[in-house]
Amino acid sequence: MITVALAEDHQALIDGIRSYVRYEDDLKVIGHANNGEELLKIVRLKQPKVVLCDIRMPKLDGIEATKIILKELPYTKIVAFTMFDQDEAVRQMLEAGAHGYILKNSSLDVVLEAIRAVASGKTFYDRKLHLPHTEKNSSKSVLSSREREILQLIAKGRTSHQISEELFIGKSTVDTHRKNMIRKLGLSGAGELLRYAVEKKYEF
Repeated sequence: MITVALAEDHQALIDGIRSYVRYEDDLKVIGHANNGEELLKIVRLKQPKVVLCDIRMPKLDGIEATKIILKELPYTKIVAFTMFDQDEAVRQMLEAGAHGYILKNSSLDVVLEAIRAVASGKTFYDRKLHLPHTEKNSSKSVLSSREREILQLIAKGRTSHQISEELFIGKSTVDTHRKNMIRKLGLSGAGELLRYAVEKKYEF
């Protein structure tokens, strides 16, 4: 069962999605919020597999909420759900760690497709979306400052254990950052990440 939390400041839209999901055997909405602070409470309490998250919300926006959620619960999947088709908004959500990005004027079938895709470990971007132009999602525009820091150490041949000691963070945190970088950069695995790090080491 794919458990889902919805964060959207328009209750009518939440109600519409919940009604649609009700007929899906593999999906279940376990919570909804109208602002970012409520979303954090729900995610911490119920730990949904997927969060459908509006970018512009009261009290705490979707970008900051995404950063907090993935720091505390790194295996949660986040799908940005917004009216904004702007390079800056897309870039900020990708940097925050979002696994998917869909527009509110998309059909509910696209919403379900996105939820199932990220739950299975894939990324999903709305076909209507204008993604920022990057060179295979360049590290500067897509990766967070911490991820670029780790990428530099990977380029120097450091293991996850060595990186964790050098940066005073847990090894599991380093491994999670590695997985996120592989996903964001569209790479196939750890070997390709190392190759990418070595090739790009003078660019970050």
